[in-house]
Amino acid sequence: MASSVELSPFFQQKKANGLIVVKDPPKFDLESYISNYDGATRIERLHHIGSTSTYLAVDAYRTAIAEAKRGKSVKLYLTLVEEFANIAPNDPLALVDTAWAERKTREVKEEQDKLEHELKSYKNNLIKESIRMGNEDLGHFYYACGDYPNAFKAYTRMREHSTSSRHIADMTLLLVYVGIAQKSWISVGSNVAKLDSLQLKGDEKTKLEPIASAVLGLSQMCGGNLREAAGHFINTSPIFLNLDSAAGIVWQREVLSANDIAVYGGLCALASMDRSELQTHVLSNSDFRNFLELEPHIRRAITLFCNSKYSACLEVLEGYRTDYLLDVYLSRILSAIYSKIRTKSIVQYFIPFSCVTLDEMANKFQLTGEYGTIEEELEDMINSSVLDARIDLVDRLLISPQTNPRYNVHADALTMAENYDHTLRLRLTRINLLSAGLQVQPEKAQTKEAPHGLTEGIGASLRGLGSRILG
Repeated sequence: MASSVELSPFFQQKKANGLIVVKDPPKFDLESYISNYDGATRIERLHHIGSTSTYLAVDAYRTAIAEAKRGKSVKLYLTLVEEFANIAPNDPLALVDTAWAERKTREVKEEQDKLEHELKSYKNNLIKESIRMGNEDLGHFYYACGDYPNAFKAYTRMREHSTSSRHIADMTLLLVYVGIAQKSWISVGSNVAKLDSLQLKGDEKTKLEPIASAVLGLSQMCGGNLREAAGHFINTSPIFLNLDSAAGIVWQREVLSANDIAVYGGLCALASMDRSELQTHVLSNSDFRNFLELEPHIRRAITLFCNSKYSACLEVLEGYRTDYLLDVYLSRILSAIYSKIRTKSIVQYFIPFSCVTLDEMANKFQLTGEYGTIEEELEDMINSSVLDARIDLVDRLLISPQTNPRYNVHADALTMAENYDHTLRLRLTRINLLSAGLQVQPEKAQTKEAPHGLTEGIGASLRGLGSRILG
């Protein structure tokens, strides 16, 4: 079945366009994985898995089509059926349910007319709270229909009718929610910044902080700012694990699960932090440990990297490459993240050595397909100034550039002498100013510094300098 799916017109066209197609089965069970999500992200993730994995395509599309028929977006349902028909044309779900589509279209139009009529009557009565809730209901309707631009407009209109900071916070969270659905990460970041300016207190602030941190991490990661993303993810409070709904949204099910935070934060940290930072900010972080416990392989990979077992770390990550390619957010940037982690591993591995054979490098760091040989990869790293080394193709060695420790010691000694000389001249100038009486008189409560003690300090410094140079 998998081979026929792989040869289907849908996946053949994706291959021709250079898009990602995953053939290998993932480590996760589809039903268990998708049970972590609700709402629009559930269908979005099913759609991504079905359109990327030849192994899970049929099951994912069947589940997604069933979910779509429970919703209000007829357009999404028709899109899913059309794609599924190019994958499994003989499946009963590959046929459009025309009766359902016509009925749902009619029901959606009736509901829209009803909501718009109610909102108009609220505006005529000039009841601010009713107008705000009417816009909110209309925004929810548009969001459920997949009409994100109109949902954003409806939520934005809530602002002028909000009467408390709680109302403004809810409206801002809804705008963040729509921004995530639109993949508009600039909008997400700006609206999260507005949450901070509200200066909420107590339980409201406690509830919003982990949401803001997780959402900012997601927006930074998708924007390619891996270090900033790692900082936000690893600083997300474990309160996120047990949050109630905020603005009517259960964020850990409708946007990001706790497992996602562990994976995204761990990978971004591996790609952007050095070993000491990983140990301090990730492994020793008591808050982030609550998330890492949900994904022990991420913790194991970070621990291996901190223990200088780079090839083992890369091996763990490679084992989950298929799973991450099926993630709706990671798939777009996974290649860049893995490349950064691999590059860091090679650089860190080579630091203690003056030379390493190319065969040993190839054995330690198995090629992943991006390069034909280890020589090509090392050459690219050297040319981009990532790796300070040179390649000896005759003896097949990677050689570290020679350094002159004696020269470095002398250069450090001369620099130190210049610093002492500069400091001495400044202190002598100060002594002369004090002797000439050219100073601001201190308050009576302050004690006047004794020039004699200062002179003794300068003499001791000069004696120390002389002994270091002579030594």
